[in-house]
Amino acid sequence: MSSIRQRTLGLALLVFGASMLVIGFISYRYAAHEIEELHDASLAQNARLLEGLLQAPMPDSDRALLLNSVESALLRAEQSDNRLAGHRYESKLAFQLWEGDRLLLRSASAPDSPFNQQPPGYSTMRVNQHDWRVYVLEIIGSNKRVVVGEREDVRGELISAVALRILLPDLIGLPLLTLLLWWSIGWGLSPLSRMAEQIRARDPHHLKPLTLHPLPQELETISGAINRLLERLRQLRIREKRFIADAAHELRTPFAVLDLHAQNALAADNANDREEALHHVRSGVARSTRLVSQLLTLARLDPEEEPLPEYRRSDVLHETRETLAELAPLAAERQQQLLLDADSPANWEIEEEPGAIETLVQNLVGNAIQHSPAQGAITVTLKASAKSVIVIVDDQGPGIPAAQRNLVMERFQRAGPGAGAGLGLSIVERLVKRHQGVLLLDDAPSGGLRVLATFTRNALSQRQPKNNRP
Repeated sequence: MSSIRQRTLGLALLVFGASMLVIGFISYRYAAHEIEELHDASLAQNARLLEGLLQAPMPDSDRALLLNSVESALLRAEQSDNRLAGHRYESKLAFQLWEGDRLLLRSASAPDSPFNQQPPGYSTMRVNQHDWRVYVLEIIGSNKRVVVGEREDVRGELISAVALRILLPDLIGLPLLTLLLWWSIGWGLSPLSRMAEQIRARDPHHLKPLTLHPLPQELETISGAINRLLERLRQLRIREKRFIADAAHELRTPFAVLDLHAQNALAADNANDREEALHHVRSGVARSTRLVSQLLTLARLDPEEEPLPEYRRSDVLHETRETLAELAPLAAERQQQLLLDADSPANWEIEEEPGAIETLVQNLVGNAIQHSPAQGAITVTLKASAKSVIVIVDDQGPGIPAAQRNLVMERFQRAGPGAGAGLGLSIVERLVKRHQGVLLLDDAPSGGLRVLATFTRNALSQRQPKNNRP
């Protein structure tokens, strides 16, 4: 694709050229009309002068001498060389003086054919392969006529000369105009060139905003959009670095423990010690797998301005039942009960990111199983209203003091020595916020922790205005 400079120059020249052609054509037509009018007026004026000669009060003998003298002068002008001639168009003007059918006088350039056959006034006739513009003036009170004519090719030459002189400055000035337009467009686009050069020379790791001042109004919009993009990239890189650092920090200890148990299994002297070490290895792999899964889930939820996922209509009660069925073996292993309290006929549909309810229930119930004592009970209660659905998880663990409840929402913050990686509640909080909901921690009736997650039914319609802002 051609550059903006070339496209702008081409368009400007096209518009200017078309405008020049239209203006030139109109000027040509106007000039031609005015030249025709001027020459017609000149014919009439010459006819009036000749009329004055014929009407002069003098004896006929003197008038005959005057006419002969005029005819001789016109003949000399016709036969003289160009240096002595008044003008090169002089010989293309002609007149005839008639009295009845008798020719009194004619110019040397007049054709032999008579002009007096034309009606009074202006007319056009063809004589000797030339078109003539003729003006016939009848002298009132006599049978005399004055006929003045001019060849049409004279007018054509004059019109062509006028048109050329009108268009010649434009034709000569067009290359100069092209150079001036090329320079002026380049000067106008120079801020864009400077912006492109700054972006081209920038280090990929340098994500600070562009600093170009002053900028035209059009480029301020582009510069603002680029700076916003750079800021989002910078925030994403900060999150990425933080995620990598956190993941490396959290995975270092579990992997070291796994390596230690593997060494113990290799060095075991009997089957019981080896089986115990392998059991620890298996438990460590399960914890590491859960940690990696939580880290990936947290990374997916972390960017605040990622494109909207495909929201869907989901049944909260159905998804909760399926998730609890998957977690039942884990609770049974710890001799715990999973209880679900929900009004089945209620409306449980919400707009949900795929897997959001499943992830939320897995994290909340998983934490409750980990903190509740053996033979305890974890209760999941669902409540529905016209605008929202509430998921409540109660456990029988030690709970979390009110002063620490805001702190445990942050990543890698543990509530006690037996806690996990400290990611579960952070993941749940992000999920709830992405669905325009609210997450609250409170005391459970049984003395443990109560977690209340409120989901709005139409999360997507409430989130779109934020993401679609200009």
